[in-house]
Amino acid sequence: MKSFWLTNDDEEDDEDDGDDSGTDHWVSDHKSGTQLQRAERQGGNACLPDTFQTNHLLFYERFKAYQDYMLGDCKQSEVKAFTADYLEKVVEPCDWQALWSTDVFDVLVEVQDVDFSELKASVKLVLPLQCETRGCELTEEAMNALLEATQHMVPLHELQVVYEESGDFDQTALSIEHLRFFYKHIWRKWDEEDDDDDFDYFVRCVEPRLRLYYDILEDRVPAGLVAEYQSLLARCSQCFHEFSLLRSGLSSDSDSELDNVSMVEGLKLYEQLETFKRKLRIIENPLLRYVLGYKGNARQQCVQRGPRAAGIRVVHIVSASTTASQLQSLLNDRLLPLCSAGDTEVQFHSDPVLAVGSCYQNDIVIILPGHYSVTSSIFLPDSITVEGFGLPDEVVIENKNKGDSFVESTGAEIKISNVKFIQHDAIEGILCVRQGSLQMENCVLQCETTGVIVRTSAQLSMDMCDIYGSKGAGVEIYPGSVCRLVGNGIHHCKDGILIKDFADEHDVMPSITLENNVIHNNEGYGVILVKPNSGEDQTDQICTYSMSSPEEPAAEERGQTAEEKPEGDVADLAVISRASPMLTTPTSGGVDGDVAASSARKWRLCRQLSRNKESSSSRAVEGLIDHQMFVSIQGNQFKRNGMSDFGTFLY
Repeated sequence: MKSFWLTNDDEEDDEDDGDDSGTDHWVSDHKSGTQLQRAERQGGNACLPDTFQTNHLLFYERFKAYQDYMLGDCKQSEVKAFTADYLEKVVEPCDWQALWSTDVFDVLVEVQDVDFSELKASVKLVLPLQCETRGCELTEEAMNALLEATQHMVPLHELQVVYEESGDFDQTALSIEHLRFFYKHIWRKWDEEDDDDDFDYFVRCVEPRLRLYYDILEDRVPAGLVAEYQSLLARCSQCFHEFSLLRSGLSSDSDSELDNVSMVEGLKLYEQLETFKRKLRIIENPLLRYVLGYKGNARQQCVQRGPRAAGIRVVHIVSASTTASQLQSLLNDRLLPLCSAGDTEVQFHSDPVLAVGSCYQNDIVIILPGHYSVTSSIFLPDSITVEGFGLPDEVVIENKNKGDSFVESTGAEIKISNVKFIQHDAIEGILCVRQGSLQMENCVLQCETTGVIVRTSAQLSMDMCDIYGSKGAGVEIYPGSVCRLVGNGIHHCKDGILIKDFADEHDVMPSITLENNVIHNNEGYGVILVKPNSGEDQTDQICTYSMSSPEEPAAEERGQTAEEKPEGDVADLAVISRASPMLTTPTSGGVDGDVAASSARKWRLCRQLSRNKESSSSRAVEGLIDHQMFVSIQGNQFKRNGMSDFGTFLY
């Protein structure tokens, strides 16, 4: 039996860490039977043997296997060779049984030999035939004919090792699982086509894709972003397939008109492919996916109801319990003025989500003091008013469940006032204004993940509100939106206000009003503009401008170096962006030549910066506050923001 021995250093490290990962390679003398679980077959053909349960590995188990054993610091051109070398050390070369599993059948085979360089195994049928088919019937003769057609060679990743309690085949089962997972979820067909072969493949591709897989698995990525990523992946695969077919049909010596047309079409496909790959890298990157985000949401929105047929308006009173004095105050201060016209009814609810869900256009929801725990998102598709009857700290709505967003506004004219919202695990934001207009006044938004999001074409007017605790930006403003922020406090977030520019020809600049806000104690920037690197500025990736008062200097003025800045700050994004240089291919003449030359300049710049991280620097962005996207910017106070008060991040 083959075993893979740890070095003394590895053994000491494992003892220190107390790591009992299922992917660690242990010394065979220490084994006392298998350390893997049995995957029992349910339904189907009971005569097929059970296999090892290997598809429920944790993130750190796969991470450790790929980083320490399978891939190490290989380049993308070396992936297959490193993988073959890893498998040769741990996979039993012969005399073990496995299920050859495809979309059509599972059949029991015996491995006679392994061709590690081709990642294939030579197999023979175990007789009598033991198989399970899906939508077809297979005989022993048909299976033998199929094996002869493939010269009895099958891909290793299609084999599932038959379970044995001895532990002799644990490493074989695990290594094939790592191979299978890698080529199913990590490897992309276009990876080996990357012209830049100087980067660490694990750092640039494997780790971010592996993290994204587990983030999706554990519901840490918005459903809309997952759908967009899967759509991009499918479109990129199709584009790469078309590009490969066209390229293989070109003749290098031909000057025919047909080949010239094909080359032009190939250039278009190549540009489209590079666009898809760039968007995929943004989503795969755990930091950039939340800075740059996505523009849409595949999830179906709530249907707008419009006004009631009878033309009446309903006032919805929300209260778990109340006192007589509160009811008297509510009657005198709100109900009598609202119901004086005679076309208004009153309904009572104990849950604010149910109250909002019962609303039609022009209805009013009045929430009495209390702490309301809800288990679902609040959707506002109609023009309604939601107001707390008291101070925000007295009227609290807390969502403890996971979801894409806590409060989602799509109505034409919505008003919210005097309410405190507490967010837990809302991936997309505590408040998302997806379309229409929202006016918010005297509210508190206690974030745990992300803050307020103002989507393209949406409008937000926020007065005298308090936003804090966001792991992203307190307010994210998309192109084409209108955002008016007056008299608010935005603090203790990753960044205060983040303004996005996608460089899309269909996008227009947002319209932003910032007046009398206090933006302080944010980890990164007070206000940051995220925009594509046009190539015109080839000296800096991040530009900063401080408006801090002399007694409260910005990070650079306090003598804080890049290494001393908070971990995970926006400077890290520059490093990551430099690690993803644009890919170029040789072109000649005309516009295509100019594009290629521009891309090459960006590529050389990014390579130079990625090799010397200390070369990044900051400079003032005096022009940012004069940017035409700001309708008005005055009276704001910026205090103790970790990076600076104003900054631009180029991606």
